[in-house]
Amino acid sequence: MANIPETQYAVQLVGPDELVLNKSKEVFRPGRHQILCRVEVVGLCFSDLKLLKQFSSHVRKSEIVSGIDPEILEEIPSYVPGQKPTVPGHETVVRIEAVGPGVEGFKPGGRFLVQTDYRWLATGSSNGAFGYNFEGALQEYVLMDERVITSPAGESTLIPVSEELSGSAIALVEPWACVEDAYASSERTTLKSDGQMLIAADTEVTKDAFRNLFNRYGKPAEITWVAVGAVREPPVLKLDVPVKKGANISGLTDFTYDDIIYFGSSAETVEALFAKVAAGGLLNIVLCGGKLGQDVVTMVGRVHYGRIRIVGTTGTEPADSMEVIPEADEIRAGDRINVIGAGGPMGTMHVIRNILLNRDGGIEGVSVFAGDLDDTRLDILTRIAAPLAEKNGVEYKPYNPTKEKIAASFDYTVLMVPVPDLVAASVHSAAERGLINIFAGIGATVTGKIDLDSYIEKKLYFIGTSGSTLDDMKRMLAEAESGRLDTNVSVAAISGLEGATEGIRAVESRSIAGKIIVYPCCRGLGLVMLEELSEKMPEVGGCLNNGLWTKKAEQKLLGMYQNS
Repeated sequence: MANIPETQYAVQLVGPDELVLNKSKEVFRPGRHQILCRVEVVGLCFSDLKLLKQFSSHVRKSEIVSGIDPEILEEIPSYVPGQKPTVPGHETVVRIEAVGPGVEGFKPGGRFLVQTDYRWLATGSSNGAFGYNFEGALQEYVLMDERVITSPAGESTLIPVSEELSGSAIALVEPWACVEDAYASSERTTLKSDGQMLIAADTEVTKDAFRNLFNRYGKPAEITWVAVGAVREPPVLKLDVPVKKGANISGLTDFTYDDIIYFGSSAETVEALFAKVAAGGLLNIVLCGGKLGQDVVTMVGRVHYGRIRIVGTTGTEPADSMEVIPEADEIRAGDRINVIGAGGPMGTMHVIRNILLNRDGGIEGVSVFAGDLDDTRLDILTRIAAPLAEKNGVEYKPYNPTKEKIAASFDYTVLMVPVPDLVAASVHSAAERGLINIFAGIGATVTGKIDLDSYIEKKLYFIGTSGSTLDDMKRMLAEAESGRLDTNVSVAAISGLEGATEGIRAVESRSIAGKIIVYPCCRGLGLVMLEELSEKMPEVGGCLNNGLWTKKAEQKLLGMYQNS
């Protein structure tokens, strides 16, 4: 390890909204099962901003509670849960510099794309992740542990990549994979067979309602019954499912029930029930002919981070609500798609992804509406999206909602801005059986007032995902390597670590329309927009392709700093 320095430059998050550039952070030497990697490139992400604001309260910054021996975690200096300073950055390509003597699957020199989520390592309400409770890539060198990055199935979060693509193109596979996961994820369309069910009723319920539900969608392991009003014995007592009674909703344990069915139309009761839904749980609101009569305080943040789901029916049969649930979160043929906040980096990816849906006999007849408050961002997006839409025969309509009101109802809405009021507005602009994808990470504890009467009457369905899977990453990497997807189309600026803090603030202010790519080896390089390169770095600017970032431009940039 003679060529590996003792210290390095690193961007550290040391507290809520406290970023520092540490110019003498220790370069950890790998222990027996550990891998030391040199960071080749890292993209800045809106998720970095969420971590910046929430710090130790972020669901992925808390301590690991299962999935690995705690003694192993104590051996890893880059494991930094809770209040410990961390290094953000997770959209990255790394090259192995050194490995410990117990490492079996990796050797120095290998080049890898990093998958962020360690889904087998549970925190209190999420999972461990690279760039959160494990240090990330906004530094020159990063230490990983083979026992952490290897799933129980034996798959590694380090995905081998060739030398063919630029580092930026590979790193941006990660956010593209998060976009893909938002559509590729499947939904639970049955009751959880080994799950806990809560039934709350303030109106009489017939036995047939449960017989129909259980015959069509399976049975839970156990039912807790709470009579909100003067309701008789629960009819489920005779349906061969263990039932226990709860005195009231407030006395039940939070985040416990996989399926909750509410018979009634009290907005206050619905609001109380949200806290009882387990991660991945379903709240089924059976109005029994009534109306809630007011907007309901809804845990919209948990749709994204906790994958909770909400269905309902105006009738008396909870089985009717279940029919609303789609098998998958994918766009459907003929959908009118509305991307809200389309001009940002991730919005651009959603727009391009959905414009390309009908390639090779794919999903046909879609139209893509791209809304943004910033005309400059919309113009930049349109320069990329309009030619692709024309080539693929897709209707593309950019619009600024402050200047143009779109009369259409939307079959599929994608929310790129973490604002609960926009979730509420999307309910009113949705067509019947519309899907509303809460892609932007509204904080897990954040609520919004939602017109659930309209939501239920129109048979709408909120979806939301967080992060991506290894399969998503591999699929999008294959797209990039085949040339079918140029992930570099979303690059808007470059920097070294000195410009990374300014870059994160630009993400916060939404002042830069595309992705910011950080090259840790480029010491002294501040934040530079691509349109500034011809003036500030003409040798690099001359390697752009119609203003877009390229492998040739990256090689020229890296050559300048390697030779300096």
